[in-house]
Amino acid sequence: MTSTLVICADDFGMNPAVSQGIAQLADQARLSATSAMSLAPGWPTDVAWLRPLRHRLDVGLHLDWTSPFAIAAGHGCSLPQLMLRTRLHRLNPQQVLHSIERQLDLFETHWQAPPDHVDGHQHIHQFPVIRDALIAVLLRRYPSGQRPWLRISQPLASDLKSWVIGAMGANALARLAQQAGLSHSAHLNGIYNFDGDAKAYAHKLRTWAQEAASHPGTLLMCHPGLLSQDQQDPIALARQREFQVLSGPMLPELRQQHRLSLSRGSTAYRRDH
Repeated sequence: MTSTLVICADDFGMNPAVSQGIAQLADQARLSATSAMSLAPGWPTDVAWLRPLRHRLDVGLHLDWTSPFAIAAGHGCSLPQLMLRTRLHRLNPQQVLHSIERQLDLFETHWQAPPDHVDGHQHIHQFPVIRDALIAVLLRRYPSGQRPWLRISQPLASDLKSWVIGAMGANALARLAQQAGLSHSAHLNGIYNFDGDAKAYAHKLRTWAQEAASHPGTLLMCHPGLLSQDQQDPIALARQREFQVLSGPMLPELRQQHRLSLSRGSTAYRRDH
């Protein structure tokens, strides 16, 4: 028996090094999904790297409220500020709806198709207010049977960072998605503090592969990229280490060892509408 595994690279469009690294891994069949930052200035041009991979890769929207791109767009703020504002319901629901629609518009303008899935930069798509608006937009905007699947950030790990990510609305978003009949993932791994060297990341990858073998349909989140001089990217070095490990021989070996079948989320999570 094999277990399905979805590997999704976040932050496509952030800068050319990130976009090109993700495209290279996808071309090597090391990824089955990527999530794009449609507010990023590089999205309109970087999207060309994904077009040859259209039928091999899920391409989704990385909904954004906390990056410099979101702040420049007028609706963004820091992650701690957003966590507080959403917990206290201090976001204007109409403005949230508008911001979601705008990011979907920008995505579709350059991809020329709806997103295969929607998730969130720093998992903000599952925060209060934002998650309700997101479900409403997806139901209104896309016909039944053609709606994107949702990434539910329900971590398999039990460390503090994983707990915080899950506690910020994973269960609530899962309930909303089920009520709306939206396809969604169940388990998430790939969470760490972006520390350590390539050897440390490789050790984590072994653990994540073992976990995925006993949890079919797990989504492994990653953040790879090539060498970058982007001063606004605090995890640029971690991206290079991830790319180094994911592009090497280890991932195919782990998939074979644990009988993991790489799958697109649009296949793994598909349900009747």
